[in-house]
Amino acid sequence: MNPEEREELALLLPSPGQPVLTDDRHDLLKGHLMRELTAPRRRFTVTPRRRFALLAVPLATAVVAAAVVVGIGRTGTPATDPQAVDLLNRIAAVAATKKAVAVRDDQYLYVRTQGFMKFSDKDVRTLRESSWTAVDGKRPGLRRITVLNGPPFRPRDPFSSYSKGTHDMRLNPDPNVTTFRELEALPTDPDALLRKIYDDTKDDRGQALERIGDLLAEAGLLPELDAALYRAAARIPGVSVVANAKDYAGRSGIGLTFEGRDGREVWVFGKKSLAYLGSGKEALLDVGVADKVGETPDD
Repeated sequence: MNPEEREELALLLPSPGQPVLTDDRHDLLKGHLMRELTAPRRRFTVTPRRRFALLAVPLATAVVAAAVVVGIGRTGTPATDPQAVDLLNRIAAVAATKKAVAVRDDQYLYVRTQGFMKFSDKDVRTLRESSWTAVDGKRPGLRRITVLNGPPFRPRDPFSSYSKGTHDMRLNPDPNVTTFRELEALPTDPDALLRKIYDDTKDDRGQALERIGDLLAEAGLLPELDAALYRAAARIPGVSVVANAKDYAGRSGIGLTFEGRDGREVWVFGKKSLAYLGSGKEALLDVGVADKVGETPDD
C-alpha cells in the first residue's frame, strides 16, 4: 500500500471518541480493504505487492548473528562483496540443476507462506497463506489465510478477514497480474534479465533486488529463470553475506542482505542445500502446481 492509500485508509477510521464506524464509513472502508486483500501480485512491469505488508511498515528483518559490512565507494555506489557474488553464483549453479516442472494452462500455481500483518505496535498477527492462481491468468483463484493469533471474529469489524481462524477470498482474474506463462517468457540470460529489471525499476539497486526477491518463490519451478535471477543479483552491488539468518518461520540458514525501501532485506537459504527458504519477513513453506483450487500439489 502506497502512502496515499494508507492516508486514505487512515481518514476512514474513526477518531478516538467514536466507538464504532457509521454504516456508510464501514461499507466504504470494507470495500477499500477487500480490494486490497483480493488483489494478487502485480505484473513484472509494476512494483509487486508483498503478501504481508498491507497495513503497516513490516517488522525488523531476520535475527542475525554475524553480518559482513559493505563499504561505500567514492561515488556513493555500494561496494561489491566478493563473498556475496560467490554465494549467489553457487546458489544459481544449484538452481540450474533442478528439473523443470511441466505445467498445463488448466492448472494452478500453489504457493504457501508464513508472514505477518501489523495493525499496531501491540497487534502483530502471524499468518499462513495458501494461494492458488491460474497458470494462464484467465480463471478465478483462491487466497486462504489462517491467522494464528488475533481477536475473534466480530461481524462489524472491518478487519474481520484478519480475525483469528481461516478465511477464504476469491482471486479474480486481473490483467495487471503476472501469470506463470508470462514468468516463463522472461529472459534467462542474466544480462538481458538485469537490463529488464533495471528498466522496470529505473536503475534503482534496492528496488531491483526487491523485484528479484518477489519472483524467487515461483521461479523455483523454472530452473533456467531461477538461476538467471541469482546471477543477475550477483551483478548488483550492495549485497552482503549473513553467516546466520532466520526466515519468518524461524528456520536457520545462510543469508544475503541488502538495503531495501523499508530497511534491510534478508534472503535466507539452506546452509547445505542452498534452497531458498524465504526472507526475514516472509517464509516460503511450499510451492508447486495443483490441478484444482483448494488442492495441494501432493493431493
